[in-house]
Amino acid sequence: MTMDKSLRVRKGSASNRGVLTRAERITKLKEQERWQDGRSPLGLPKVRVFKMAMKKKKKAKEEGADAATPAAAGKAAAPAAKKK
Repeated sequence: MTMDKSLRVRKGSASNRGVLTRAERITKLKEQERWQDGRSPLGLPKVRVFKMAMKKKKKAKEEGADAATPAAAGKAAAPAAKKK
């Protein structure tokens, strides 16, 4: 029997999870120095999960950099001259 498309696991779809496993929470608590050895792993305190977001490059800077070059300035002036 085939599997429905919505149930398939894709390699590229590894997104940020909002919930950590118990072991991951304990390691985060150890990094933050909030974990004491010998403590029960049940009833752990909440641990904040930070989402990693990639910043997008601004297009305005790229366009401004192109206009600053003499070759790009000549290309921009040529279409304006043709319109007149």
